[in-house]
Amino acid sequence: MFVVTGTTVTTPRPLLVACSFAARGECREAGASAPRVRVENVTPELRARIVADSRDRVAWIRARSRGITATDVATLTSERAIARAADAKLMGSGFSGNAYTDHGRRREPEIAAWVAATHGIQPSSALFHAEVERRHLATPDGIMVDASGRVVLAEIKTTNKPWRSVPRSYLRQVWWQQHVLGAERTLVAWEQHDDFVPVDDEPRCVWVDRDEREIGELIRLASALIDELYHRTTRRPRPEPSPLASAPAQPARPSQPFRALALAD
Repeated sequence: MFVVTGTTVTTPRPLLVACSFAARGECREAGASAPRVRVENVTPELRARIVADSRDRVAWIRARSRGITATDVATLTSERAIARAADAKLMGSGFSGNAYTDHGRRREPEIAAWVAATHGIQPSSALFHAEVERRHLATPDGIMVDASGRVVLAEIKTTNKPWRSVPRSYLRQVWWQQHVLGAERTLVAWEQHDDFVPVDDEPRCVWVDRDEREIGELIRLASALIDELYHRTTRRPRPEPSPLASAPAQPARPSQPFRALALAD
């Protein structure tokens, strides 16, 4: 269910999806201090999970290469996409941006200011890791902890096409961010443009609620992708899945760089 500027709209349930990963080691060494980033009004627990600052692009890209990000998740729609996602993680996609992404970067601060003024969700440049699996990463465009202690996020997009609903690739990004941050809902705000000139006086927005089934599927596919990367970088056989009954309640930390952990959300 989505709420668009006060109107409730039902949409078809999106497709099941996945995620991606590649690099060696953890996102940040245990015990290392969190970088100074643009993020306000978050709990000490969330602040301790900050990995990098997107304004330091080199460090941010390096940190993102060591985990599964919302951008990676957007490319995966099924297990058949895991091999292609592993290729992109290990060799790079070759895409460095275009006029549309440049426009989006220019407009994001203006849209973020509108989101803050209308919904109280403050802009953020922080890259976070998940509470359990440190290789699960996300950089939400905005974050707020409400009066009830619930984490609320914002995701900002620009588009040259009218949207009847949020595209499914962006929904996958939203659900992944909710998983990483433990958020209950996300405000997706978008601005349509015609030849890079905004069409409307204000952005449009929609609330996307947390979906445990979709998040669970993303985590499952993330584990398969991590195993694929482990196989490619070590040339060892892919591990066979263990029976659920024999799985330990508290899995040990893996020594191999890409071996998937027993994940819990």
